[in-house]
Amino acid sequence: MSAPNTLEQLQQTISRNYEGLSKRLQQVARFLLEHPNTVALETVASLAEQCGVPPSTLVRFAAAFEYNGFSEMQNLFRQSLVEQTSISNYSERVKMNQNATGADIHADQILSEFSQRNAFSMSHMPHQFSPEMLSSAVDLLENAENIYLIGLRRAFPISSYFAYSLRHLNKTTHLIDGGGGMLVEQASNIRKDDVIIATTFSPYAQETVTVSEYAYAAGAKVIAITDSKISPLAGMSDVCFDIKEAEVLGFRSLTSSMTLAQTLLVSLAYRLNADGQMGDTKQIAWNH
Repeated sequence: MSAPNTLEQLQQTISRNYEGLSKRLQQVARFLLEHPNTVALETVASLAEQCGVPPSTLVRFAAAFEYNGFSEMQNLFRQSLVEQTSISNYSERVKMNQNATGADIHADQILSEFSQRNAFSMSHMPHQFSPEMLSSAVDLLENAENIYLIGLRRAFPISSYFAYSLRHLNKTTHLIDGGGGMLVEQASNIRKDDVIIATTFSPYAQETVTVSEYAYAAGAKVIAITDSKISPLAGMSDVCFDIKEAEVLGFRSLTSSMTLAQTLLVSLAYRLNADGQMGDTKQIAWNH
């Protein structure tokens, strides 16, 4: 048996093997199944006290499920909690990581971690997307009657950057941001010859999924920027970019997603110039 890779797999494995555990390990199992958020946030000593067992029992429990220490297993609980909207609050994430490390984390350490992990993520991007895939996305943008953009919460910077740059390329562009509660009205004019660029990452914004479903039903082309092949956008998209962003201390980067956006936009600008249209590579000006 290999160690489960997700919290859901771990919970299922614990349930299946519960009867074969010792009484002490059953105490731990019940607590882990009933209080997953507490397991994510607390220290080993605190969890042992709440379970009514010595800390060594937690280590023994983790080993029983093929983990190299309790902290390796606890990371599944932390990852799951980060992905929930209930821990979108930055202060909660900071608390979680302070509990995990037991030490202060300084800015130079964070810079070093983000730099290294972003560099690793970026180095893999050229191998993730085929030339045909990238070209297809640029084709859709070039031929679109209107381009609609939606990306809420963490994904909003990607959509707003697309809107800024596409307007410099004289493409008719509509940013759907739900301002004034007008999300439905902003999406209501999407038609067959239009394209929507929908960006969402786990936990997926339901508003983005709903608007994308509407666009898909209307016959519009869908370009998805997301983080998994099982994302709710994947099945309805004409082109789906599955991006693996760097993550540091529970905070995910947008570096790879922004690089993809720049790639598509600059490619479109050169395409429009070659076609004698009004796009101008000098107008994108992302450094302004």
